Amino acid sequence: MTNDTKAAPIGIFDSGYGGLTVFKEIAARLPGYDYLYLGDNARSPYGTRSFETVYLYTLQAVNWFFKRGCPLVILACNTASAKALRSIQQHDLPTMYDPTNRILGVIRPTTELVGSLTSSNKVGVLATNGTVSSNSYPIEIQKFWPEVEVYQQACPMWVPLIENNEFENEGADFFISKNVAALMAQQPAIDTILLACTHYPLLKNKIEKLLPAAVKVLSQGEIIAESLAKYLQRHPEMECRITKGGKTSFYTTDNTTSFDEKGSLFFGKEIASRHTKLPDDELLHNF
Repeated sequence: MTNDTKAAPIGIFDSGYGGLTVFKEIAARLPGYDYLYLGDNARSPYGTRSFETVYLYTLQAVNWFFKRGCPLVILACNTASAKALRSIQQHDLPTMYDPTNRILGVIRPTTELVGSLTSSNKVGVLATNGTVSSNSYPIEIQKFWPEVEVYQQACPMWVPLIENNEFENEGADFFISKNVAALMAQQPAIDTILLACTHYPLLKNKIEKLLPAAVKVLSQGEIIAESLAKYLQRHPEMECRITKGGKTSFYTTDNTTSFDEKGSLFFGKEIASRHTKLPDDELLHNF
């Protein structure tokens, strides 16, 4: 399967809303490009699903972008980056699609940076069950920063609290405090904490209030945006394939009214989405 090499938008994918916090920072850092955002809200959350299911869903989304001509797709989803990115890059991209297309995730740019920010060499990771069980962050951080020790804490209630707009109430405070305390109990010398879920920036202020002032809390949006800017500088052959009109289009596999209402909270301004279905027949036959 070979794509037309005409210029097209950058594709940004997430299982739902969280990737909008990454997209928000990308659009602010690189406002001149065109973007196509897809949220697979009909099948979210991905964090509780198996590796095989996340791989299949992510491959279907990548297929959707490539059929629309996008030469570059950003998986703005930690679970998809952890459970599907490498397999798609190594096995599917070279055989099913134009091999000059690229798929990038959120884990590597974050892990390349995080070790430079810790003085104690003790880093904490707050994430979904799926990301924690994949062990992707300890593995990747070890590659770049072998001296850094990584401690993970799954936070299964955070995403539903955020998506139901319940994260400002006292019930949410209980779960946030419980999970942050559990992480710090593993290693009190943690001085850098990574929010390894794109929903979690909405909780950053609450998390910081629960920690000593010296502990740095990192959200991924700005890190990914800067990494993408540097990537496009290093790869002019890709940069010239991206349209530049400052246009953004949003799509969801679920209800557009709900997506627009909740998505605006993550994106920081009003959005207007269209409904789409992911092309799965051909891929399901091959799975």
